[in-house]
Amino acid sequence: MSSILTNTSAMVALQTMKGINSNLTQVQSEISTGKSVSSSKDNAAIWAISKTMESDVAGFDTIGESLSLGQSTVSVARQASETVTDLLTQMKEKIVSAQGENVDRESLQRDISSLRDQIGTVVGSAQFNGLNLVNGTSTDPMKVLASLDRSSDQKVSPNHISVDRQDLSMGTDPADGGTASGGLADIWTIDVTAAAADAASPSGAESALDTIEGLIKVATNAAASFGSSENRLSMQQDFVSKLSDAMTSGVGSLVDADMEEASARLSALQVQQQLGVQALSIANESPQNILSLFR
Repeated sequence: MSSILTNTSAMVALQTMKGINSNLTQVQSEISTGKSVSSSKDNAAIWAISKTMESDVAGFDTIGESLSLGQSTVSVARQASETVTDLLTQMKEKIVSAQGENVDRESLQRDISSLRDQIGTVVGSAQFNGLNLVNGTSTDPMKVLASLDRSSDQKVSPNHISVDRQDLSMGTDPADGGTASGGLADIWTIDVTAAAADAASPSGAESALDTIEGLIKVATNAAASFGSSENRLSMQQDFVSKLSDAMTSGVGSLVDADMEEASARLSALQVQQQLGVQALSIANESPQNILSLFR
Protein backbone atom coordinates (compact mmCIF):
# COMPACT_ATOMS: atom_id res chain seq x y z
CA MET A 1 0.00 0.00 0.00
CA SER A 2 1.21 3.48 -0.87
CA SER A 3 0.39 6.60 1.14
CA ILE A 4 0.96 10.30 0.62
CA LEU A 5 0.85 10.90 4.40
CA THR A 6 3.41 8.33 5.53
CA ASN A 7 6.44 7.80 3.34
CA THR A 8 7.97 4.68 4.88
CA SER A 9 10.68 4.43 2.24
CA ALA A 10 11.84 7.98 2.97
CA MET A 11 11.90 7.25 6.71
CA VAL A 12 14.06 4.16 6.16
CA ALA A 13 16.37 6.04 3.80
CA LEU A 14 16.64 8.90 6.28
CA GLN A 15 17.57 6.60 9.20
CA THR A 16 20.14 4.91 6.98
CA MET A 17 21.62 8.31 6.10
CA LYS A 18 21.84 9.26 9.79
CA GLY A 19 23.72 6.04 10.58
CA ILE A 20 26.09 6.56 7.67
CA ASN A 21 26.76 10.19 8.66
CA SER A 22 27.36 9.16 12.28
CA ASN A 23 29.89 6.51 11.23
CA LEU A 24 31.48 8.97 8.82
CA THR A 25 31.89 11.53 11.62
CA GLN A 26 33.55 8.91 13.83
CA VAL A 27 35.98 7.87 11.09
CA GLN A 28 36.83 11.48 10.32
CA SER A 29 37.50 12.04 14.02
CA GLU A 30 39.84 9.03 14.08
CA ILE A 31 41.73 10.35 11.07
CA SER A 32 42.03 13.89 12.44
CA THR A 33 43.02 12.87 16.01
CA GLY A 34 44.80 9.61 15.21
CA LYS A 35 42.88 7.92 18.03
CA SER A 36 40.02 5.49 18.01
CA VAL A 37 39.29 6.40 21.65
CA SER A 38 39.83 10.11 22.12
CA SER A 39 37.30 10.71 24.92
CA SER A 40 35.35 8.77 27.53
CA LYS A 41 32.31 8.95 25.25
CA ASP A 42 34.02 6.69 22.71
CA ASN A 43 34.79 3.88 25.18
CA ALA A 44 34.65 4.72 28.88
CA ALA A 45 36.53 1.63 30.13
CA ILE A 46 39.40 1.85 27.62
CA TRP A 47 39.67 5.61 28.09
CA ALA A 48 39.95 5.23 31.88
CA ILE A 49 42.65 2.56 31.56
CA SER A 50 44.62 4.62 29.06
CA LYS A 51 44.51 7.73 31.24
CA THR A 52 45.75 5.76 34.25
CA MET A 53 48.62 4.35 32.22
CA GLU A 54 49.44 7.78 30.77
CA SER A 55 49.67 9.20 34.30
CA ASP A 56 52.03 6.36 35.23
CA VAL A 57 54.20 7.12 32.19
CA ALA A 58 54.38 10.77 33.24
CA GLY A 59 55.39 9.60 36.72
CA PHE A 60 58.12 7.37 35.31
CA ASP A 61 59.55 10.33 33.40
CA THR A 62 59.95 12.13 36.73
CA ILE A 63 61.44 8.99 38.28
CA GLY A 64 64.01 8.91 35.47
CA GLU A 65 65.06 12.44 36.42
CA SER A 66 65.31 11.43 40.09
CA LEU A 67 67.49 8.45 39.19
CA SER A 68 69.73 10.65 37.04
CA LEU A 69 70.19 13.06 39.94
CA GLY A 70 70.90 10.24 42.36
CA GLN A 71 73.32 8.56 39.95
CA SER A 72 75.23 11.81 39.46
CA THR A 73 75.45 12.35 43.22
CA VAL A 74 76.77 8.83 43.80
CA SER A 75 79.16 9.17 40.87
CA VAL A 76 80.77 12.22 42.49
CA ALA A 77 81.11 10.33 45.78
CA ARG A 78 82.60 7.31 44.01
CA GLN A 79 85.15 9.39 42.14
CA ALA A 80 86.08 11.16 45.39
CA SER A 81 86.54 7.80 47.14
CA GLU A 82 88.72 6.52 44.31
CA THR A 83 90.78 9.73 44.40
CA VAL A 84 91.24 9.37 48.17
CA THR A 85 92.34 5.77 47.62
CA ASP A 86 94.92 6.92 45.07
CA LEU A 87 96.21 9.63 47.42
CA LEU A 88 96.49 7.14 50.29
CA THR A 89 98.39 4.81 47.96
CA GLN A 90 100.82 7.62 47.19
CA MET A 91 101.10 8.23 50.91
CA LYS A 92 101.90 4.55 51.41
CA GLU A 93 104.74 4.87 48.90
CA LYS A 94 106.23 7.66 51.02
CA ILE A 95 105.83 5.58 54.17
CA VAL A 96 107.51 2.58 52.56
CA SER A 97 110.39 4.81 51.52
CA ALA A 98 110.72 5.96 55.14
CA GLN A 99 111.50 2.41 56.27
CA GLY A 100 115.07 2.72 55.02
CA GLU A 101 118.02 4.00 57.05
CA ASN A 102 119.59 6.61 54.82
CA VAL A 103 116.45 8.61 53.88
CA ASP A 104 115.25 12.14 54.51
CA ARG A 105 112.20 11.44 56.67
CA GLU A 106 111.53 15.13 57.17
CA SER A 107 110.99 15.63 53.43
CA LEU A 108 108.89 12.48 53.26
CA GLN A 109 106.74 13.71 56.14
CA ARG A 110 106.17 17.02 54.36
CA ASP A 111 104.99 15.09 51.29
CA ILE A 112 102.71 12.96 53.49
CA SER A 113 101.25 16.08 55.11
CA SER A 114 100.61 17.60 51.68
CA LEU A 115 98.81 14.46 50.55
CA ARG A 116 96.78 14.47 53.76
CA ASP A 117 95.70 18.05 53.15
CA GLN A 118 94.72 17.15 49.59
CA ILE A 119 92.54 14.33 50.91
CA GLY A 120 90.73 16.84 53.10
CA THR A 121 90.17 19.08 50.09
CA VAL A 122 88.80 16.22 47.99
CA VAL A 123 86.41 15.05 50.72
CA GLY A 124 85.17 18.57 51.38
CA SER A 125 84.43 19.34 47.74
CA ALA A 126 82.83 15.99 46.83
CA GLN A 127 79.28 17.33 46.68
CA PHE A 128 76.61 17.39 44.02
CA ASN A 129 73.80 19.91 44.32
CA GLY A 130 74.86 20.53 47.93
CA LEU A 131 74.80 16.86 48.99
CA ASN A 132 78.06 15.31 50.19
CA LEU A 133 78.04 11.54 50.80
CA VAL A 134 81.62 11.20 52.10
CA ASN A 135 82.15 13.99 54.64
CA GLY A 136 80.60 12.12 57.57
CA THR A 137 78.01 14.78 58.41
CA SER A 138 75.20 12.22 58.46
CA THR A 139 74.76 8.48 58.83
CA ASP A 140 71.30 8.29 57.27
CA PRO A 141 71.30 6.66 53.82
CA MET A 142 70.38 8.72 50.79
CA LYS A 143 67.05 7.58 49.34
CA VAL A 144 66.54 7.79 45.58
CA LEU A 145 63.03 7.45 44.14
CA ALA A 146 63.23 4.33 41.96
CA SER A 147 59.65 3.43 40.98
CA LEU A 148 55.95 3.79 41.66
CA ASP A 149 54.36 0.45 42.49
CA ARG A 150 50.64 0.09 41.69
CA SER A 151 48.80 -2.71 43.52
CA SER A 152 45.74 -4.63 42.35
CA ASP A 153 43.47 -2.24 44.26
CA GLN A 154 45.03 0.68 42.32
CA LYS A 155 46.93 2.06 45.32
CA VAL A 156 50.27 3.62 44.40
CA SER A 157 53.30 3.53 46.69
CA PRO A 158 56.82 4.92 46.07
CA ASN A 159 59.82 2.60 46.07
CA HIS A 160 63.29 3.88 46.90
CA ILE A 161 66.87 2.72 46.48
CA SER A 162 68.96 3.44 49.58
CA VAL A 163 72.58 4.50 49.15
CA ASP A 164 74.75 4.22 52.26
CA ARG A 165 76.90 7.22 53.06
CA GLN A 166 80.62 6.68 53.70
CA ASP A 167 82.72 8.61 56.19
CA LEU A 168 86.06 9.63 54.71
CA SER A 169 86.47 12.68 56.91
CA MET A 170 89.51 13.03 59.17
CA GLY A 171 88.63 15.95 61.40
CA THR A 172 91.22 18.60 62.15
CA ASP A 173 94.78 18.41 63.40
CA PRO A 174 94.78 17.61 67.15
CA ALA A 175 98.14 19.35 67.39
CA ASP A 176 96.35 22.60 66.58
CA GLY A 177 93.58 21.96 69.08
CA GLY A 178 91.30 20.19 66.59
CA THR A 179 89.42 16.91 66.87
CA ALA A 180 90.58 13.86 64.98
CA SER A 181 87.24 12.22 64.13
CA GLY A 182 85.86 10.38 61.12
CA GLY A 183 86.68 7.36 59.04
CA LEU A 184 90.21 8.57 58.28
CA ALA A 185 90.94 10.12 61.69
CA ASP A 186 93.96 7.84 62.21
CA ILE A 187 95.73 9.70 59.42
CA TRP A 188 96.88 12.26 62.00
CA THR A 189 98.92 9.59 63.80
CA ILE A 190 101.20 9.10 60.79
CA ASP A 191 104.61 10.61 61.55
CA VAL A 192 107.54 8.85 59.92
CA THR A 193 109.98 11.12 61.76
CA ALA A 194 108.91 9.91 65.21
CA ALA A 195 111.41 7.75 67.02
CA ALA A 196 110.52 4.61 68.96
CA ALA A 197 109.65 5.17 72.60
CA ASP A 198 111.76 2.17 73.59
CA ALA A 199 113.47 -0.79 72.03
CA ALA A 200 110.29 -2.88 72.09
CA SER A 201 108.01 -0.30 70.43
CA PRO A 202 107.92 0.44 66.69
CA SER A 203 109.06 3.71 65.23
CA GLY A 204 106.72 6.18 63.62
CA ALA A 205 107.64 4.89 60.16
CA GLU A 206 106.91 1.30 61.16
CA SER A 207 103.56 2.00 62.85
CA ALA A 208 102.55 4.16 59.89
CA LEU A 209 102.50 1.06 57.68
CA ASP A 210 99.72 -0.55 59.71
CA THR A 211 97.83 2.73 59.87
CA ILE A 212 97.96 3.42 56.14
CA GLU A 213 96.79 -0.11 55.33
CA GLY A 214 93.71 0.42 57.47
CA LEU A 215 92.99 3.79 55.87
CA ILE A 216 93.34 2.37 52.35
CA LYS A 217 90.87 -0.37 53.27
CA VAL A 218 88.34 2.21 54.48
CA ALA A 219 88.63 4.25 51.26
CA THR A 220 88.56 1.15 49.04
CA ASN A 221 85.42 -0.18 50.73
CA ALA A 222 83.76 3.23 50.32
CA ALA A 223 84.58 3.36 46.60
CA ALA A 224 83.33 -0.22 46.12
CA SER A 225 80.08 0.57 47.94
CA PHE A 226 79.42 3.65 45.83
CA GLY A 227 80.33 1.77 42.66
CA SER A 228 77.80 -0.95 43.46
CA SER A 229 75.09 1.63 44.22
CA GLU A 230 75.83 3.60 41.06
CA ASN A 231 75.58 0.45 38.97
CA ARG A 232 72.22 -0.41 40.55
CA LEU A 233 70.89 3.08 39.88
CA SER A 234 72.05 2.82 36.26
CA MET A 235 70.28 -0.52 35.81
CA GLN A 236 67.10 0.85 37.37
CA GLN A 237 67.22 3.89 35.10
CA ASP A 238 67.49 1.64 32.04
CA PHE A 239 64.60 -0.47 33.30
CA VAL A 240 62.39 2.56 33.97
CA SER A 241 63.11 3.87 30.48
CA LYS A 242 62.17 0.54 28.88
CA LEU A 243 59.10 0.23 31.12
CA SER A 244 57.95 3.71 30.13
CA ASP A 245 58.36 2.82 26.44
CA ALA A 246 56.42 -0.42 26.92
CA MET A 247 53.57 1.36 28.70
CA THR A 248 53.46 4.05 26.02
CA SER A 249 53.23 1.33 23.39
CA GLY A 250 50.48 -0.35 25.41
CA VAL A 251 48.45 2.86 25.59
CA GLY A 252 48.88 3.29 21.84
CA SER A 253 47.56 -0.19 21.13
CA LEU A 254 44.46 0.63 23.18
CA VAL A 255 43.52 4.06 21.84
CA ASP A 256 45.42 4.68 18.58
CA ALA A 257 43.44 4.39 15.37
CA ASP A 258 44.36 1.90 12.64
CA MET A 259 44.91 4.43 9.87
CA GLU A 260 44.78 1.85 7.06
CA GLU A 261 41.45 0.57 8.34
CA ALA A 262 40.16 4.11 8.88
CA SER A 263 41.09 5.06 5.30
CA ALA A 264 39.25 2.03 3.88
CA ARG A 265 36.20 2.72 6.04
CA LEU A 266 36.17 6.37 4.97
CA SER A 267 36.10 5.43 1.31
CA ALA A 268 33.31 2.89 1.90
CA LEU A 269 31.22 5.30 3.94
CA GLN A 270 31.57 8.04 1.32
CA VAL A 271 30.18 5.64 -1.28
CA GLN A 272 27.39 4.63 1.11
CA GLN A 273 26.59 8.29 1.71
CA GLN A 274 26.20 8.92 -2.02
CA LEU A 275 23.96 5.87 -2.37
CA GLY A 276 21.94 6.96 0.63
CA VAL A 277 21.34 10.37 -0.88
CA GLN A 278 20.12 8.73 -4.07
CA ALA A 279 17.90 6.33 -2.12
CA LEU A 280 16.38 9.21 -0.16
CA SER A 281 15.81 11.15 -3.38
CA ILE A 282 13.99 8.15 -4.94
CA ALA A 283 11.88 7.70 -1.79
CA ASN A 284 10.85 11.35 -1.84
CA GLU A 285 9.69 11.02 -5.45
CA SER A 286 7.22 8.26 -4.52
CA PRO A 287 4.27 10.65 -3.76
CA GLN A 288 4.74 12.23 -7.19
CA ASN A 289 4.30 8.80 -8.77
CA ILE A 290 1.01 8.38 -6.87
CA LEU A 291 -0.32 11.69 -8.26
CA SER A 292 0.17 10.37 -11.78
CA LEU A 293 -2.52 7.76 -11.05
CA PHE A 294 -5.14 10.55 -10.83
CA ARG A 295 -4.39 12.08 -14.19
